[in-house]
Amino acid sequence: MPVECLQDGALTMVQRLAYRRRLSYHTASKETRLPRTPGNRIVYLYTRKVGTAPKSARGRLRGVRAVRPTKHVSRACGGSTCAKCVHNRVKPAFLMEEQKIVVKVSKAQAQSQKAE
Repeated sequence: MPVECLQDGALTMVQRLAYRRRLSYHTASKETRLPRTPGNRIVYLYTRKVGTAPKSARGRLRGVRAVRPTKHVSRACGGSTCAKCVHNRVKPAFLMEEQKIVVKVSKAQAQSQKAE
């Protein structure tokens, strides 16, 4: 029988606990705590896993809560990359596209000048 020893040396019976789910392995989804019920029994209560806040190169993203399914920021790469990192990615790409357009326009002008 399960017995617990108190500080004064007396022995008391311990309430046996049984898991409420079938999973027997020690996994992250089986975290429990032991609250007392209104009937003064101790039972296993399964706790939820804590979601981690999304992080970028500069650390934790501002304004995005630490919940797994709903990470909403209405921007390209929103909820996974900070605004500064997105800006640093988009700016060179935008400038390269502008450079291509400038080259194309200058070629067209040179062709029209040759034709005249």
